[in-house]
Amino acid sequence: MAHIGETASLEVVRVSKIGLFLDGGDLGEILLPNNELGTDRFREGDFIDVFLYCDSEDRPIATRKTPTVHPGKIGVLRVIETTPIGAFLDWGLPKDLLLPFREQRGKPRGGHSVVVYVASDGTSDRIIATQRVEKFLGAEAPRYEIGQEVDIIIHAITDMGYKAVVDGRFSGLLFQNEVFRKLRHADCIKAYVTDVRSDWKVDLSLYPPGRTGVENLEERILVELEKRDGFWEIDDSTPAEEIHQEFGVSKKVFKKATGSLFKARKITFERPGIRLIEG
Repeated sequence: MAHIGETASLEVVRVSKIGLFLDGGDLGEILLPNNELGTDRFREGDFIDVFLYCDSEDRPIATRKTPTVHPGKIGVLRVIETTPIGAFLDWGLPKDLLLPFREQRGKPRGGHSVVVYVASDGTSDRIIATQRVEKFLGAEAPRYEIGQEVDIIIHAITDMGYKAVVDGRFSGLLFQNEVFRKLRHADCIKAYVTDVRSDWKVDLSLYPPGRTGVENLEERILVELEKRDGFWEIDDSTPAEEIHQEFGVSKKVFKKATGSLFKARKITFERPGIRLIEG
């Protein structure tokens, strides 16, 4: 059974001057236009894998292209233009995807990227985008281990921090006071799970947990000290922003690394600065 918004393998039932007509079952015959065929040649009875959507007149139409974000999924799409009926997004198909005004958050602008859920508009077979992604998150309890690496998309910025879509399925948060780099709406990055709360939301960090991250940083500090003839004018009194600029980590992680090096008698503190102990 063929459905709008899905990929299906459909049989060619008719070859015409404008393209191939495919057997769409209850949807009737569906056109696959000539410009979708390339150099391939098909005959009646052949089967073709196609994605089904609706053209500008709401008629079912087929394409051999694959949408950047499939219906039922959350992802990042680029705004092509804004019009009186909404914004149009590039989702990799011949017909651009509509983000209606009622489904917008803020004012999308041409050339910018937006985080959207792709769905049916609820009244027809037309496929639309919505920026109201949170209502499609957290339908089930996340089953993450603390420290597990995840893929996230930043979809909102608040005073508390950065709201994120976690693995396309869950709602997550990076706390503002633990982020020392500039993040933007629609950024797609890696993060690490620090907690799964009782409301099924996921607390996140940009830094790997435990000793692994600290040990890597210790090695980086020692290498850099050797390059600087054994002395570096940076220590745990250095502002957090400067530490992040140098290492890409929080001040807390930096202090763990330098503290461990000090206990191992590999560095000394000179206030300000750290010095390599030769040996």
